[in-house]
Amino acid sequence: MNIRRDDKVVVLSGKDKGVEGKVLKADPKAGKVVVEGVNVATKHQKPRKQGEEGGIIKVETPIYACKVMVVCPKCKKPTRVAHKLTDGKKVRVCKKCGGEL
Repeated sequence: MNIRRDDKVVVLSGKDKGVEGKVLKADPKAGKVVVEGVNVATKHQKPRKQGEEGGIIKVETPIYACKVMVVCPKCKKPTRVAHKLTDGKKVRVCKKCGGEL
């Protein structure tokens, strides 16, 4: 999986198609990511402690990583991720402009 936390991504399909957001959490084992403001569900929460309020809260739920694409910070376009070795380290690179992600 080429998507990491704090990457800016755009959603490719589904009800939130075209929405850009920041990755809050990435789960490579499940192949899913949680994106800010995407796939929001309402959750009914009970008060757990005394003095705490319950109610209906909105929570971002995970979506499949194959349904999002990384946005290059240099060229500001959605792009596929390439890998390049620089100074013995594997670096993620933009396929369109060659800029480092």
